[in-house]
Amino acid sequence: MYQTDPPLPKSQVLPTMYDLPSEDPEDMDLAQQMHPRPPRETMPTMYDLPSEDPEEPGLPDEFHDFQPQLLRETCKPPNYPTGEMFIGTDLNLYYDARNRLWHKRPDWFLVLGVSRAQQQQDMRLSYVVWQEGIAPFLVVELLSPGTEAEDLGQTFRDAKKPPTKWLAYEQSLRIPYYIVFDRYQNQLRVFQLTATRYQPVEVPEQKFWLTELELGLGVWSGSYQQTEGLWLRWYDATGNWIATPEERAEHQSQRAEQESQRAERLAERLRSLGVDPDDL
Repeated sequence: MYQTDPPLPKSQVLPTMYDLPSEDPEDMDLAQQMHPRPPRETMPTMYDLPSEDPEEPGLPDEFHDFQPQLLRETCKPPNYPTGEMFIGTDLNLYYDARNRLWHKRPDWFLVLGVSRAQQQQDMRLSYVVWQEGIAPFLVVELLSPGTEAEDLGQTFRDAKKPPTKWLAYEQSLRIPYYIVFDRYQNQLRVFQLTATRYQPVEVPEQKFWLTELELGLGVWSGSYQQTEGLWLRWYDATGNWIATPEERAEHQSQRAEQESQRAERLAERLRSLGVDPDDL
């Protein structure tokens, strides 16, 4: 029988072409080609690619979509019917008849004594103060990192450009109340026009009562649009938060269910006494 030498230990076996890596730097490893790193590990995220236009910071993100909806849904002043006030959301506000293209775009604003459109074709494309004849009563700005300085009046006006947002609201439009909400710091700031300047107002417990509206505006912690967080919403004279249409529908459904259960318990009680409730 032919005798072979015993196999060499693995440590003494010379590598073959299958064991040696390619010397070509452009030759990628087969495993990398078959299993590249997932995009979520290598691509930029929403924090690297925000929705804001670099030339116009503060354009709507998802919060800027939901928060104005909640303000609109809960703004129910008892002394101003819905038809006697106008609410604007991210709508151009033209304010200077001498400089007709100058405008600001508040996140949310309220005008009292102006009728809302009754027909779709009459819905406003913008809010033009010299056409309407009435300036907003209140403006709300939702603070963004890119707009904080301008929203809080910390930027200086360039003589070659229109006035800053703060100056336009304070000097040109003379809006009685200017409100800024910073959800990142959970801070509500209220400025009231006194004489010719905005003065900060104390906001105890993150709530501010507006006598003219018989409503208050405050920071509420809860779920809106199935999203938990801090939200700005209106409350009534008893301190209760004004319900949204969805919340009102849910409350009505709960009351109807409670009434149904109460009626069923009464019917069972009558049956136990030998009385058929259907005969009553």
